[in-house]
Amino acid sequence: MSTPFPFTAVVGQDDLRLALLLNAVSPAVGGVLVRGEKGTAKSTAVRALSALMPTLDVVSGCRFSCDPGSPDTGCPDGPHEPGAFETRAARMVELPVGASEDRLVGALDIERALSEGVKAFEPGLLADAHRGILYVDEVNLLHDHLVDLLLDAAAMGASYVEREGVSVRHAARFLLVGTMNPEEGELRPQLLDRFGLTVEVAASREPDQRVEVVRRRLAYDDDPAAFAARWAEEEAAVRARIVAARELLPSVRLGDGALRQIAATCAAFEVDGMRADIVMARTATALAAWAGRTDVLAEDVRQAALLALPHRRRRNPFDAPGLDEDKLDETLEEFGGSDDDDPDPDPGPDGPGGGGGQPDPDDAPQGDGDTAARPEAGEGGQPQPSGAGEQPAARASEPFRTKVLSVPGIGEGAAGRRSRARTEHGRTTGARRPRGALTKLHLAATVQAAAPHQRARGRSGPGLVVRRDDLRQATREGREGNLVLFVVDASGSMAARQRMSAVKGAVLSLLLDAYQRRDKVGLVTFRGTDADVALPPTSSVDAAAARLETLPTGGRTPLATGLLRAHDVLRVERLRDPVRRPLVVVVTDGRATGGPEPVALAGRAARLFAADGVASVVVDCESGPVRLGLAGQLAGELGGTAVTLDELRADSIAGLVKDVQRRAA
Repeated sequence: MSTPFPFTAVVGQDDLRLALLLNAVSPAVGGVLVRGEKGTAKSTAVRALSALMPTLDVVSGCRFSCDPGSPDTGCPDGPHEPGAFETRAARMVELPVGASEDRLVGALDIERALSEGVKAFEPGLLADAHRGILYVDEVNLLHDHLVDLLLDAAAMGASYVEREGVSVRHAARFLLVGTMNPEEGELRPQLLDRFGLTVEVAASREPDQRVEVVRRRLAYDDDPAAFAARWAEEEAAVRARIVAARELLPSVRLGDGALRQIAATCAAFEVDGMRADIVMARTATALAAWAGRTDVLAEDVRQAALLALPHRRRRNPFDAPGLDEDKLDETLEEFGGSDDDDPDPDPGPDGPGGGGGQPDPDDAPQGDGDTAARPEAGEGGQPQPSGAGEQPAARASEPFRTKVLSVPGIGEGAAGRRSRARTEHGRTTGARRPRGALTKLHLAATVQAAAPHQRARGRSGPGLVVRRDDLRQATREGREGNLVLFVVDASGSMAARQRMSAVKGAVLSLLLDAYQRRDKVGLVTFRGTDADVALPPTSSVDAAAARLETLPTGGRTPLATGLLRAHDVLRVERLRDPVRRPLVVVVTDGRATGGPEPVALAGRAARLFAADGVASVVVDCESGPVRLGLAGQLAGELGGTAVTLDELRADSIAGLVKDVQRRAA
């Protein structure tokens, strides 16, 4: 077994270390989500935490780590005889992003269950993580069906495996720790709320601190055992402090004054539900115990708010997590002053985490802050001459709920919520012979396959003689995520401030819809004489929103160039992810200028998409009393559907989905 990097040797990252230590003191805090850029010691710190966790007493021979003091009455390995136990280290179990459902929750031997009536169960990762740590690296890339299972286990403290009437249940209470890079996409709100605390991490910009990071890492890589030995004393001290804080925790007093501050803070920041209040209370109590105190002070409440609230106050994926610290201080001061609170707290506790957990403002999508003050340039709706100066970026209008745009037919792509697909989850539509391991049994088809052979197999009792060849896999239909590629006209004909604001608002609305439906997104823009891949296909819709916010406009309209660039993006992406089907959304007024025969060239480029069977929608941005209908003509060449900005709203275009590439029907 490799020697982990010592927790106390991690340089900086005070908030990250504090959040992890608070969960070690009080697992009821609910885990921690670590957000940050690549190479910021996220995984290193999490893996190092397991060495500091106190040891556990477990029932001897129990695969589910039952506590000998209060064993699980429904444990599959039970009932347990009193007295026999062993002591071992708490486990840290890693859940791979690509894990199967059976690997996570465990698997039943279906053949033995049908033929012998035996619950032959192989525990999964949730059983291994019981009373320990479940770590998910790149948790934002976890498939939805695994997220659903994690949510169920976190909510109920137990894992259930049910297959055709055969059921197994076992306890599954664990410390959930996740790390993620926001550039790769955001978490589902339900899972985000299950993390008790969140921390934003970034690499230090101080040269001395960066030098120390490199020095320690090189020393560790040269001789891990010797490096760990040099930090053994510090590790032992932190481990002892965790044990002492756990023992002190039941004695910590959470007074009415602190509770009022917690409730007032959650109300002031308009967080949903009551989980935030509970998590803040547990975190503040753990902070007091970690500091060796039996009273919760206002400084504990403040630090708890900075760790527990940033990810709960987001209203959409384009909001940067974070808290207004001035508003927080005003709220604490207004509702403070009771006899069990420090009347003039020092903001932030000493030791790891004193930085306050404030996220890096660089993560927020940045627009052009001077846009509103700058004069408008150019005439709305008119193409600008070649070489015309670029116009300042217009701000997007408020997003709205859009109608669902989907790809026709049935795909087999990654699980999502947009288009029909054959998936492991959804309604059962038929049966087939399993390819590889059986995951979803079709009971009726299995019985039907086995029934004609019972006499030949010598059946004599009531049980059905089932063999491997009889098993049938259920085929199911659900929803898949698609690649939504936006092709946005940023030419002079789109440059009028009010018009471009509406266009950006529409694209932002579609991006929000893509986030909710678990799609990948890409962004191609065209203006002047060229087209630009502003964002290669990614799962990070907030990155697409940031690119959109700063999008300049002006120049001619190289529509053909934009379409050809989008076609190249799809060709490359098809090689990388061949089962994910694309949906192209062209946002334009349909005009084509610049170069010889621009309209004919655009038509030929559009027909490439139609020849490949790519689903497409043209969002018609033409405005004014006189309309040329060019966007509708482009949609015809693409083999797709045209829809105006007004019709894109959810209440306006009933039946648009059926119209998308109707010719394919």
